[in-house]
Amino acid sequence: MATSRRLAKLGAYLRPHWRDAALGVGALLTVNGLGVYIPLLIRSAVDRLSYEFTINQILRYVVPIICLTSAMWLIRMASRIWLFGVGRQVEFDLKQMIFQHLLTLEPSYFAANTAGDLISRATSDVDNIRRLLGFAVLSLANTFFAYTMTLPIMLSINVDLTLASLTVYPFMFLLVHLYSEKLRNQQARVQEKISDISELIQEDVSGIALIKIYAQEENERRAFAEKNQRLLGANLELAKSRNTIFPLIGGLASVSSLIIIWLGATRIANGSLSVGNFVTLLIYVERLVFPTALLGFTITAYQRGEVSIDRIEAILETKPKIADSSDAIHLAPDHVKGKITAKNFSFSYPGMNTYALDNISFEIEPGETISIVGAIGSGKTTLANSLPRLLDIAPGQLFLDGIDITKIAIADLRSAIAYVPQDSFLFSASIKNNIRYADPLAEVQEVEAASKTAQIHPEIMNFPAGYETIVGERGITLSGGQRQRTALARAMLVDAPVLILDDALSSVDNQTATAILRNISGGIRKTVIFITHQLSAAAAADRIFVMDKGQIVQTGTHIDLVQKPGLYRTLWSQHQVEELLH
Repeated sequence: MATSRRLAKLGAYLRPHWRDAALGVGALLTVNGLGVYIPLLIRSAVDRLSYEFTINQILRYVVPIICLTSAMWLIRMASRIWLFGVGRQVEFDLKQMIFQHLLTLEPSYFAANTAGDLISRATSDVDNIRRLLGFAVLSLANTFFAYTMTLPIMLSINVDLTLASLTVYPFMFLLVHLYSEKLRNQQARVQEKISDISELIQEDVSGIALIKIYAQEENERRAFAEKNQRLLGANLELAKSRNTIFPLIGGLASVSSLIIIWLGATRIANGSLSVGNFVTLLIYVERLVFPTALLGFTITAYQRGEVSIDRIEAILETKPKIADSSDAIHLAPDHVKGKITAKNFSFSYPGMNTYALDNISFEIEPGETISIVGAIGSGKTTLANSLPRLLDIAPGQLFLDGIDITKIAIADLRSAIAYVPQDSFLFSASIKNNIRYADPLAEVQEVEAASKTAQIHPEIMNFPAGYETIVGERGITLSGGQRQRTALARAMLVDAPVLILDDALSSVDNQTATAILRNISGGIRKTVIFITHQLSAAAAADRIFVMDKGQIVQTGTHIDLVQKPGLYRTLWSQHQVEELLH
C-alpha cells in the first residue's frame, strides 16, 4: 500500500471527528502563538531592565508572563484532550468496523486466518493507529507551527545567527530518512511476532484439556519460549534502532543552541546584538529543540501506524464471497414449506483437484425426514454446509421451495434453516441463554419445551442452578452428549421449517438418538435432514440417502435398502456386528 494511500486511509478514519481534530489543532496554533510572543516580551523586559531595574518594572513584565504561560498551559492541555480523544474515537470506530466486517465473512476465511492473528490486528494494531492519530498528529502539528511561526521572527532579529543555527537540520532530516525504512520493517516484524504469540496463547487456552491429557505442558512451554524469544529479539532490534536515532536527533538539535551561544557572545561584545535579542534567539532555538527531538518518536508512531494500517485494511478490504445479490428474493420463514431440491449439484473446495460433491441430484418433500449415511469424507458435511450457504456454491444447483438458494436473501435463507453442526459450540453463558441464543426474548416455557424435545430437560433440572447453570468456555462443564443436545434444543427453539443435524447426536446413545428423532418427527411437521453414523436412528427416517465419494449411490427406506446388495447393506451388517460385540 503506497504512502499516499495510507494517508488517504488516515484521512478517512479522521473525517467523522474532524471538528475535535480542528479544535485540537486550533488550540495548538494558539499555544504556539503565545510561545512566540512570550520571548518577545522577555526581550523587552531584558532591554528595559538593563537601564531601569525597579520592582515596578519587574512586576510590569513578570505578571503578564505568568498569566500568558498559565493560559498557554491550559490551552495545551485542551489540545491534548481533543487530539488524544480523536485517537480514542478512531480506535472505537475501527474495532466496530473490524468486528462488523468479520461477521460478514464466510467460515472459510476463519479457517485460513487464525483467531490469534485476527485478535492481534483488532487490538495491538488498532492501538498503534490510535497513537498515530493522537500523539503523532499532535506532535506533527506542534512541530509545523513551531517552525513556521518561530523562524520568521528569528530571521527578523538576526539572519546570520538564525541560518547558522539551522545548519545542523539537513543532517537531522537525512538521518531520519536513512532510518525510516529500517524502522518500518522492524516494526512489521514486531507486529508479526505479536500475532504469533497471540495465536499460540489462544490455541493453548482452547486446547488446555488436550495438552494435559497428553502431558505436553513442557513442549508448549518450549514453543511459547521460542516465540517469545523471537518477539524479544524483534523488539530489541527495534529498540536498538530507536535508541540510536533519537539521541542523535536530540544531540544535533542541541548543537543549534551552542552555535547561538558561540556566535552571539561575539556579537554582544562588539555591540551588533543586544542582550535582549540574544536571549530571545536562545529561547527560540531551545523552543525548537523539543519538537525536533520529538520528531523521532513521531517517526516511530508513524512507522507503527503504517504497518498497522496495512494489516487492518487487509481485513476490511476482504470482500465476502457469500453475499446477497442485488436482486435477492426475500422469504418469510412462515411461508417456507421446506421442499429441497438438488440438480446436478457439484462442489470442489478451493485448491482441491477432486469434487467433494459430484453431480448429485435429489428431491426432498416438505415435512419429510431424510437420513444421510456414508463413510467419513463422502461429502455429507459439505452437503449440510451448502444448504444454508456456509459454502460459496454456484447458482442453479440447490433450491428451496423451487427457488435457487443463491437468489434468496441470506438472512431469510438461514432463518428458514435450523442447523446443528458436528461441533456443538456453546457460549460461556447460562444453559438458558445458550438455548435461546437465536431468540433472546423466548419465554422459559419455550426453552423447556425445546429441551424436552432434545431429551436434555431432566439432566438440566438435576444441576443445582438448573437452566441458570453456566456452561463455561465452549460448554466445557457439560459432557459431549449434553453439549450436543443443548445445541439441538437451541435449534428446536427457533422452529424453522428445515432442520439439519450434521452428526449432531454422535455422543448420544442409539436409543436416545432414536427417541429424539421421533420427537422431532412427531411434532410440527418440518423437513429434517439427519446426517449420522448411527444406523439404528437413521433407520427411523422416511428415506435414507447413502453417500460415497461425493455421490448419492443409493436411496430408499431402510427396509428396501437392507434387501438390496450395496453399500447400505454392508454398513448395516457392520452395525449389527458392532451391536452384538457391545
